[in-house]
Amino acid sequence: MSEPKKLNLPGLSGQRVVVTAGANGIGLAIARELHSQGARLALCDVDAKALELASAELGGCMTRLTDVSDEAAVETFFQEVKSELGGLDALINNAGIAGPTGGVEDISVESWRRCIDICLTGQFICAHNAVPMLKASGGGSIVSMSSVAGKYGYAYRTPYSAAKFGVIGLTQSLAKELGPDNIRVNAILPGIVSGARMEGVIRDRANATGVSYDEMEQDYLAKISLRRMVTMEDVATMTAFLLSDAGANLSGQSLAVDGNVETL
Repeated sequence: MSEPKKLNLPGLSGQRVVVTAGANGIGLAIARELHSQGARLALCDVDAKALELASAELGGCMTRLTDVSDEAAVETFFQEVKSELGGLDALINNAGIAGPTGGVEDISVESWRRCIDICLTGQFICAHNAVPMLKASGGGSIVSMSSVAGKYGYAYRTPYSAAKFGVIGLTQSLAKELGPDNIRVNAILPGIVSGARMEGVIRDRANATGVSYDEMEQDYLAKISLRRMVTMEDVATMTAFLLSDAGANLSGQSLAVDGNVETL
């Protein structure tokens, strides 16, 4: 399959955008795409070395070491964004973790809470701090990462799936609440995204169910209509579209980038 042609999307140049967990994985792919379209970026992450590398790659963009589940740290981060960028036009609520893999009787309450804290509560905390800045800018956009696990139950990944269902509820509620303020709120539901994180998920699920890695990988692919994983760049392109003028009338939507995952 040939590489997709680069799209130059209207309205992205000069946008001031926060990307959480923006120094690795999907977050870094989003940051690269938005940087290439002329956006001004503020990235937070829990990986100091990755932040250093991302800043060097992306023209010295603002970076801060921040755990999105830490209320005080997030508040400080957004205060610094306001000081350095002069305001905010978009929030990419990307931070998340895979969470534990195992049966409900085996998953600890501590690991459940940690997954919910980062994947769901962290998105609320970031929106809580971002929305006043978006209102001050006359409107803007929030894009939150859910997952296809947010529309299908996901055996042995209960905390993750529950959090991602919650992201969709948060998205639809905020879209209704913030629409009169010209703030659009959408969720992206990545499917089976190729990369090290997915490899770990497949390995853990294979171990939990007693099959080989190759068997589990083929089981995942068989449930995708296109029979292939998507890339982080696919997710980044959709994110950029939602922030651009081309997505000006999209709000309250949960958009799957997944090759049509039929079930999990």
